Amino acid sequence: MCPRLATSFRDIRTRSRCDRDDTSEEWRRSRTTSPSTGPAWPGSRSGGPTIGHVPTADARLPRLLRTVGQHPSGILLAAQLLVVLAYPALEGSVVGRSVAGVFQLLVLLTAVAAVRRTPALTWVSLLLGVPAVVLTVAEAIRPETDGVVLASAVFHAPFYFFVSYALIRYLFHDDKVTPDELFATGAAFTVVAWGFAYLYAAAQVLWPGAFVSYTSPTGAAPLDWFELLFLSFTTMTSVGLSDVYPVLGHARSLVMVEQVAGVFYVALVVARLVGLSARRRD
Repeated sequence: MCPRLATSFRDIRTRSRCDRDDTSEEWRRSRTTSPSTGPAWPGSRSGGPTIGHVPTADARLPRLLRTVGQHPSGILLAAQLLVVLAYPALEGSVVGRSVAGVFQLLVLLTAVAAVRRTPALTWVSLLLGVPAVVLTVAEAIRPETDGVVLASAVFHAPFYFFVSYALIRYLFHDDKVTPDELFATGAAFTVVAWGFAYLYAAAQVLWPGAFVSYTSPTGAAPLDWFELLFLSFTTMTSVGLSDVYPVLGHARSLVMVEQVAGVFYVALVVARLVGLSARRRD
């Protein structure tokens, strides 16, 4: 019998022998454990994975969904870049425009999801986003109708600006920089460019001939939306590599405002990163 408390040298030897027997018994039990379950691992609720266990596809899928759900800004940025790359191949036919409308719809839905994960008000995103979704489909079907284009711009422009505000607010909500916040810096930049593209679309409906381009040197034919998006990106980045030019006063005013917004956004992000670096050093 193993003594609970060693009071003599003999008790110490007896206690040591009992400890060795207990260790051997535990080792034998672990060797006879079923290989399908394996011995219990530390921190597991019930026999964890065995050595060499490879997660199945069913186990990896929830992990992938959780990872995607933790990066709404990354999804928004990827969706916008996908539309930019796919639109030239899709705009030449009715089917292509329909597919482009679906892509744009996905961008809008992703933007709504990103806004809902920020402290911004949900009802504002619904008030602007739901009509924008409907008008996205209508504009894909009737892109030549001025009323549809103008109505689409009226809802799309403030919706995208609201999303950019929500993303910027998301960037400044704490002193930690997460991977999704890094995606949000790029997503907010592209969202602002999208918003100004819709402002340009509204401007050429209200003031025909506001823009000229290589394909429309006199401005008689309205520019398509992708040309306006190209103008918006080149203006936002201040590179000036565009064959689209504003020729009327109202259009030039919008371009100047976007130039200021682009420079201000870069300064804002740089100041934010410098401030975080200074706090970490302190």
